[in-house]
Amino acid sequence: MKEKCIFCEISNGNIPSKKILETENVLALLDVNPVSEGHTLVIPKKHYENIFDIDKEILKEISEICQKLSNLFKEKLKCEGVNILNASGKVAQQSVFHLHFHVVPRYSNDKLNLWFHQEANKNIDLNKVFNKISNIY
Repeated sequence: MKEKCIFCEISNGNIPSKKILETENVLALLDVNPVSEGHTLVIPKKHYENIFDIDKEILKEISEICQKLSNLFKEKLKCEGVNILNASGKVAQQSVFHLHFHVVPRYSNDKLNLWFHQEANKNIDLNKVFNKISNIY
């Protein structure tokens, strides 16, 4: 039997949450394991596993909600910045396989380090990469 998706359970109202914002397609809720004051998850209500399979109009709505929340946190929580984070795919360290974005308010001296923890890979040839992906439009 397939394991139940915790975010589907939350969006269906089977698990309580601290909803910050809700639309027909998207839900924003406080993360139960926050790394900063206001740490919020933004999820589509319909199950999409990751960035690769989500409807682009819902993704656009999620992006707009992330911006709205960022401005709200700046005004109400007095944060000085935000990180908006997503992991899509197991190799990218996705741990819950329902697309979600973390909106993490940042404060001076919060001692969080949510950015890359390693040096750049000097073996990557930018010209080869550019030639592989430059004709996407």
